[in-house]
Amino acid sequence: MQDFFQNVSRYPRYLISFSLGIFWFFLQQLKPFLKNPVTAIALVGFFVGGFSLLYLTLEAMLGIS
Repeated sequence: MQDFFQNVSRYPRYLISFSLGIFWFFLQQLKPFLKNPVTAIALVGFFVGGFSLLYLTLEAMLGIS
């Protein structure tokens, strides 16, 4: 039974490292776009717009006012 709990305790560590790896990969792929001011502004606008869309959608779905 102890082996089971040791195995289960590894999953959160794996999830965190997997998620950080994905974010690191996307950050490395977007880094060249940040060197050009026009694409940097567009990229920041895209992320702000995407976050706003996600926030407003979740707010409407959950009925938070």
